[in-house]
Amino acid sequence: MAMNSTDPYSTLGVARGASEKEIKSAYRKLAKELHPDRNQDNPKAAERFSKVTQAYDLLSDKDKRARFDRGEIDADGNPSNPFAGMGGGFNGGGYGGPGGGFGGRSGGFRPEDLQGMGGAEGIDLSDLFEGLFGGGSRGRSSGGGDFGQQRRPSPKGADIVYRLRVPFADAAALKPQRITLADGKTIDLKLAPGLEEGTQMRLKGKGQQGPGGAGDGIVTITIDPHPFFRREGDNVRLELPITLSEAVAGGKVKVPTVDGPVMLTIKPGTSSGTTMRLGGKGFVKKDGSRGDQLVTLEIDLPDNTAELAERLGDWADNRNPRARFGV
Repeated sequence: MAMNSTDPYSTLGVARGASEKEIKSAYRKLAKELHPDRNQDNPKAAERFSKVTQAYDLLSDKDKRARFDRGEIDADGNPSNPFAGMGGGFNGGGYGGPGGGFGGRSGGFRPEDLQGMGGAEGIDLSDLFEGLFGGGSRGRSSGGGDFGQQRRPSPKGADIVYRLRVPFADAAALKPQRITLADGKTIDLKLAPGLEEGTQMRLKGKGQQGPGGAGDGIVTITIDPHPFFRREGDNVRLELPITLSEAVAGGKVKVPTVDGPVMLTIKPGTSSGTTMRLGGKGFVKKDGSRGDQLVTLEIDLPDNTAELAERLGDWADNRNPRARFGV
């Protein structure tokens, strides 16, 4: 697919009026197609992948997209014409029309020409001329003052957005994650305490190159769901099935945790629904401490209860465990 590097819409292959959903769908399709992991024999894939990511970064940001559509910034996020919206340009001997001066009046610049721009007092025209002449001491006013004595730093390149899916147990224990960057290089990313769904991490200098250096990489974390763990704040919840004999007689049972299996001691006569706590087996908090794992025991009866009924014989539990509900 041919891509126009100056137009993020063309880069993603969508129309200017495309919805957020259409833009996201187009990005996902291209990112999957161009990802360096799938194009190791194609050195241009990383470059195209980077352009697609940069285009999505701009168009997925409502403010940046609106500013681009109005012509205020270019596809790299840098400001466009510094005189946009002032009307006119260089025309004849001044700004805004023939005859010199602002607004088409003759006689040169006058303080009242700044009405509507905050007044003449406190106005620093160095920014205006710096954008025009590139900074430095080039250009003097009629009164002999210097404009743009300090050159503004050149803009850095655009940031590159990454999305990283992290397994549930790895997120809880903060296990380093390997990520492939737009240039094809891989790094081991160290996860930060207090990690949550949607947490963003900044990789300094891992963005697009620009006149003032490289931008940054912005990594957004997605935590994958787990088949039997679930998160509850900084704690991890688990429903653990046990047999009737384990509940009645008690004993030790093996329990999975995000750090690996451990042994849990069950007291004799433990009821279904009892919750036990395994300290320090939850998510790492911002202060470096860890939450707990809360294990709720559930008595699991066999599918065929004939043998169990035979062993019970005429015995019956005549208690009413629902009495506290008033029934």
